[in-house]
Amino acid sequence: MSKSKVYTISLGCPKNLVDTEKILGSIADICAPTPKLDRADIVLINTCSFIKDAVEEAVDTIIEIIEEIKTLDKKPKLIVTGCLVNRYYEELIKEFPEVDLFLKIERQHKLRDIIAKDFLNKQKSYKRFISTPPSYAYLKIAEGCNHKCSFCTIPSIRGGLKSFSEKSIIDEARYILSTGRKEIVLVAQDVTSYGIDLGDRKKLFNILNKLCKLQGLGWLRLLYLYPKGITKDFLKFLKDITPPFVPYFDVPLQHICPEILKKMGRPFQVPPEKIIELIRKFFPDAAIRTSFIVGFPGEKERHFKQLVNFVKDVRFTHVGVFSYSNEEGTASSKYPDQVPEEIKEQRKQIIMKEQKSISRDFLKRFRGKKLKILIDKKSDEWPTLYEGRPWFFAPEIDGVTYLSGEGLHPGDMVDVVIQETYDYDLSGII
Repeated sequence: MSKSKVYTISLGCPKNLVDTEKILGSIADICAPTPKLDRADIVLINTCSFIKDAVEEAVDTIIEIIEEIKTLDKKPKLIVTGCLVNRYYEELIKEFPEVDLFLKIERQHKLRDIIAKDFLNKQKSYKRFISTPPSYAYLKIAEGCNHKCSFCTIPSIRGGLKSFSEKSIIDEARYILSTGRKEIVLVAQDVTSYGIDLGDRKKLFNILNKLCKLQGLGWLRLLYLYPKGITKDFLKFLKDITPPFVPYFDVPLQHICPEILKKMGRPFQVPPEKIIELIRKFFPDAAIRTSFIVGFPGEKERHFKQLVNFVKDVRFTHVGVFSYSNEEGTASSKYPDQVPEEIKEQRKQIIMKEQKSISRDFLKRFRGKKLKILIDKKSDEWPTLYEGRPWFFAPEIDGVTYLSGEGLHPGDMVDVVIQETYDYDLSGII
């Protein structure tokens, strides 16, 4: 019997993408992916609703797909899942009667049975349809979050911290590596919290130690490290497992001023500048990425100037800047002293301008040097051009390295001589 065709749209972060890949893997014996909507029997939209822009994107996507389906001769079933569904389930059912199924996150593992009850007696095995390039894959080690950030919707959408079992994580990592991928990117709302709900903070150490011993693993990258979790013990342990751990630290500080951090619900046992100093003590050449929220309620000009000076002084490898978004249901949405949108945008652009200069100066040091590059994909521009990354670039969120060479393939790890450096990217030859 031929398989049904499923057309998929995955919105939001890598954690959401992992969910989508697992859904596709769970239905792989009865459904095959298709890149064309007009060939689909099923359309699956996995949504995000972390901030207002993500909600708007998700709703717009649903509307666009509904309108496109109306033009088709064969009408596929439309399934919507993800954070938007958990956050606005009742409202969505009323607003979009055209959607055949709104599936909450906690029921995603039931989707195969829902799609095809006739296949219930068919033996199933663990699978995952990995949609990232042949060089890397994300591995989610936990769901939810126990932190109480006043601006964040995640705990209300995905619940408290739920660490996945060690066996399931190692099995999934082996599966990823069996596909030939060389980089595993661990993701969770806060990777450093792994195991706390199981009563053992050391479980993270056990997992990382076992992952680093897996055959075929070239790079292990950790994304989303809550500042409180950056301790001497943690850094010493990471030092001991390097390589394949790459000293890339994604630590979302969100702000620098104690007054603003307190309002954000992010009290620090250690000031942000001390956390950066601690990382650099153990890893002097660490790549450090952070993110900041500008225009948080009550952020005055003096607070913002402190933040700008901090960015200038610390010289992060990568910085993401977000304008504060007043999210329904969060504590901060009720705070006084809301900052006008135009001020938020001005502040965002000021920090990004500073960071562009810092990034340009950082990358200049690699001109004429040889770097090991993991090739992600072939470029569309000409046959011998590829796109890849050195260890200090995370996939999708940082820059790329353009390289030329013969006989290369995505997933190869090659030595590249860097010829040109730009604001955020590099280029070179084999």
